[in-house]
Amino acid sequence: MDFMKIVLSILLPPLGVFLRVGLGSQFWINLLLTIFGFYILGLVHAVYVIAKEPEQTNVNAY
Repeated sequence: MDFMKIVLSILLPPLGVFLRVGLGSQFWINLLLTIFGFYILGLVHAVYVIAKEPEQTNVNAY
């Protein structure tokens, strides 16, 4: 699944970050980097977040 998130991040970096961490601070940082013309920085940040952030899971799902 991480491979698909990285592929989506190449097309649209905030989408990959959103799929990994949701609407947290990392998403907004990435969105600002991408919007203000720093696509490459947004892409690098997205790959970093996807690689470093643990997958969010629902522990109490029974």
